[in-house]
Amino acid sequence: MRLVTWNTQWCKGLDGVVSPKRIVQGARSLGDFDVLCLQEIAANYPALTDDSAPEQPAEIARLLPGFEIVFGPAIDEQPLGQSQRQRFGNLIASRLPILQVQHIALPSPMLDSDPHLWMPRQCTVCTVAAPWGPVRVMTTHLEYHSLAHRHAQAQALRAWHAQACDQARAPIAADQPDLGTPYQPKPLTTDAIICGDFNFIAHSEPYFEMTNRTKPHPLADAWLERHPGQPHPPTFRLFDDTYGPDAVACDFCFVSESLAKRLTAIKVDTSTQVSDHQPVYIEMA
Repeated sequence: MRLVTWNTQWCKGLDGVVSPKRIVQGARSLGDFDVLCLQEIAANYPALTDDSAPEQPAEIARLLPGFEIVFGPAIDEQPLGQSQRQRFGNLIASRLPILQVQHIALPSPMLDSDPHLWMPRQCTVCTVAAPWGPVRVMTTHLEYHSLAHRHAQAQALRAWHAQACDQARAPIAADQPDLGTPYQPKPLTTDAIICGDFNFIAHSEPYFEMTNRTKPHPLADAWLERHPGQPHPPTFRLFDDTYGPDAVACDFCFVSESLAKRLTAIKVDTSTQVSDHQPVYIEMA
């Protein structure tokens, strides 16, 4: 099973060109992915994309025949005077069967004393049929402007993952309902990948929240599983200093212990400039 995760900056390259096609091509250059997880996908935001690919989820669907597309907008609004709904969020494309779709609204606590920019954040969840069984793929994009938000959002992701694992391990009721009702059995699993742009760096407080192995159902940093002791390749500000002078790694893949043993490869494309972030590829067997 091969997966690519990428913050696309609404498919805008450092040359200013907005092109979902270049994003798909760039992801494919990393490997023949089964699942593609994208963040910052926009629909009807001319201030971001001009007239280029105004409906990016639909355009990505056209570029990926044979894939099922699930778009999870964190923002879905109809501003007064705007003729079309505006949506912005995360997208999962999978050529593996998608067994279940879920969307998690993440918290945005107003704890900071100073006003700051923020937007609603969410996590899109697709349980896919991997060759060995169901795998829960979760992709997200945490708040950039607030540490308090990032920390609360990391805690929420960690708690939701633990709950999903508890559900997978719970005894099955003796009187299972008939198929065809909303109570029918679900594809519950402890196999999980949580990936995306977390807007935190390794060894920060929210990073520790995700990787704390003293908590039930721990998660592992896929890069360190395959490259112990080696620093993460930078995934942001590598070619552009708009948001700061130093390149950092803030795009991660966290995997459940049950999947950590299946990891065979992880790599970062540190050359592409068709987004302001670099894509991450992982492979499991």
